[in-house]
Amino acid sequence: MTLTRDLGNKRFWRGLTSHGLAALGALSASLALFDLFSPDTLGKLGLPEILLVPAAAVVYAGWRSWPYPVEQHYATPDTKVRLATGDLFEQDTHLVIGMADTFDIETPHIIAAGSVQGQFLERVYQHDVSNLRQDLEAALATKQVIGTVTKSGNTDRYPLGTVATIKHQRKHYFCVAYTSLDEHNKAASTMGVLWEAMEKLWDEVRIRSNGEAVSAPIIGLGQSGMSTVLPIQDAIRFLILSFMFASRKQRVCEELRIVVRPQDEKRIDMLEVQEFLDSLRMSS
Repeated sequence: MTLTRDLGNKRFWRGLTSHGLAALGALSASLALFDLFSPDTLGKLGLPEILLVPAAAVVYAGWRSWPYPVEQHYATPDTKVRLATGDLFEQDTHLVIGMADTFDIETPHIIAAGSVQGQFLERVYQHDVSNLRQDLEAALATKQVIGTVTKSGNTDRYPLGTVATIKHQRKHYFCVAYTSLDEHNKAASTMGVLWEAMEKLWDEVRIRSNGEAVSAPIIGLGQSGMSTVLPIQDAIRFLILSFMFASRKQRVCEELRIVVRPQDEKRIDMLEVQEFLDSLRMSS
């Protein structure tokens, strides 16, 4: 997010004004008390010294109002939610990987090479389809197949919300199915399905992550077909809410890190996300 975009945000100016007035009031009250006990000191100050008070208030207000870092710690439960712009696969945490109910992995004809799944195959498995398929099959060995679909690629369907957890090079990859592929390999999902899938995902993270931080992309974008009913700003709130509801039932992990692609950052109102995170703290 650029400086000019932040300065053009009304939330920034509202926050700057409220924090600035609060700081100015606190500093003025402190100076009034100081003057009460040392009445001759303030009168000796010239204009430059007096201007330090509003300057300090502006600096404090700017620090409190700036949208970085976008994060919030919650005491109950003891967890943190943070937005980070960058590369999902460079995070030093466990990762969430969204998949379809058939757990297809072949690129580019079934799964887009630039999608999170496609990047998972490329970046973690170095395009080794056989190795990834073997790990997925092992993770799905105890899961029940509920049907089949006639299409290219995988044909067995698993219940939406199924999580295939892969441990690879000391990281856990939580592969969660939240879309269905039809006979043309077109993905589709609904809000209800997505919510249930997130509930099952956080249950799995709670069990398998050992309480360590987990990073997730913005769920519901890309080929899921959800972008028309769940714009990026709403998708972020949706992901945060699902995590916080699950955490209030029982702590999931120490941190949820939502990783935003650099090309998507300009579409996100970071100040609004911070306000949303703050509101969850106040209601907890």
